[in-house]
Amino acid sequence: MAESPRPKRKREEEEAGAAPHDGAAAAVPPFPLAELRLRRVLRESARDKAVFLHGEVSSPSGEGTDAVIILEKTPFQEEKVLDLLKKHTKLELQMRNDIYSTYHLYPPPELSEIKTTVVYPATEKHLQKYLRQEVHLIRETWEDYQNITLPFIQSQSFSIQWVYNILEKKAEADRIIHENPDPCNGFVLVPDFKWNQTQLDDLYLIALVQRREIKSLRDLTAEHLPLLRNILQEGKEAIAKRFGVPGSQLRIYLHYQPSYYHLHVHFTALGYDAPGCSVERAHLLADVIDNLAMDSMYYQKRALTFALRADELLLKKFQEAGRV
Repeated sequence: MAESPRPKRKREEEEAGAAPHDGAAAAVPPFPLAELRLRRVLRESARDKAVFLHGEVSSPSGEGTDAVIILEKTPFQEEKVLDLLKKHTKLELQMRNDIYSTYHLYPPPELSEIKTTVVYPATEKHLQKYLRQEVHLIRETWEDYQNITLPFIQSQSFSIQWVYNILEKKAEADRIIHENPDPCNGFVLVPDFKWNQTQLDDLYLIALVQRREIKSLRDLTAEHLPLLRNILQEGKEAIAKRFGVPGSQLRIYLHYQPSYYHLHVHFTALGYDAPGCSVERAHLLADVIDNLAMDSMYYQKRALTFALRADELLLKKFQEAGRV
């Protein structure tokens, strides 16, 4: 399963494949959950309280179409805790020892929400993304990037149309938290699909840059400092204004390798152990800015470390080159 979110756009995602959240969504029929046939459990995460399923939906002709279903327990909402304890809640004793006891609590349906993310139709790439696999740590030099990673990226057809839909306000226009329309140094800030916006403990937003030629951290030079500083400053201000969370309680970072090759920045609650925030993948935006201010070509000189799953084609390219 994904090390994350999609996402998901870890938003997980070219990946998400979810319906837009504006008026266009009305034309999209609901996912036929009742017709889903479970094929297998791709992965489950006790830490994230989530399970990733491979299902199949049959058409009237009998042809099956793959789907990925992600079921996640939602975080507790403080304003609903009293209802959770008192409102038609069943408590079943499991164990008692001196002053300690363990129960199973069965809340009413309205307090038992499970967030459900659907990728449908799902490709083999989606299935592999969410399947539990071994991972390998890669140490990529600039020469490796030029000779292995960049040709691989250029040879693949990574769909990021959903990013362009947001930038052009063809989708999710009602979800935009902040927009700087400058074509060179602007960006759009939107909630990530992993965050349901009902509590701040797992706050998660994504800044998508307006410029379309910047793929990742490797493309950044001092030329991009105005853009990065805008994202850092305006993003923090917008989140403080809308959600009341100060910049000192935010983790603001880029992924390398990213889930999709359009430059984006993650804003998460500092106390939230978000997927992909580990040291082998996350690069703090403030550090990126300082590095580029010291050396414009910093990310064209240094080696970068990242993890790849065993099934990923990029790992095979590094293996073929004798770099793993």
